[in-house]
Amino acid sequence: MNDTIESKKKFKFNMSFYYQSTIAYFVFFILYVIIRGEFVEDSFTLITKDPIIYFFGLIVIISVISLFYNLYKSRYLYIDETGIEFANRNGSKKINIADIESIKLTRERKRLPNKAFRIIRIKLKNRRRVLLIRPYDYENDELLANRFIEIKEKLEKKNV
Repeated sequence: MNDTIESKKKFKFNMSFYYQSTIAYFVFFILYVIIRGEFVEDSFTLITKDPIIYFFGLIVIISVISLFYNLYKSRYLYIDETGIEFANRNGSKKINIADIESIKLTRERKRLPNKAFRIIRIKLKNRRRVLLIRPYDYENDELLANRFIEIKEKLEKKNV
């Protein structure tokens, strides 16, 4: 178990939500255009004065722009023995393990075992606000959560 966690140090930002939403919005847009259009004597005419078509088109365009923006940013999280690094195309920010005061993970509830709501709270020594990370936002979310549990155990041993 520890070998697989050690080999997976880079956690890429999960883009599946952006892909799925863009595809779903586009499909709904096409279905609405087909339903709203008129078939007259083997020809299809589109009703362009319908504001809902413009609204759906705007949603599709915004979704595509956000998809390409997040693809361009190419965010990832890198964890090693010395710290945690948040990186994207433009640069990175490294947090040393020595600068971490505490790490808290929300528990998984037996009634609602949805992992999308799991949050990791990192309290830094030199920062007032807590740093929040959702493991579900990254690929291999279970390995990421296990990695943070290991760091939390190291911190607890060091503080005792």
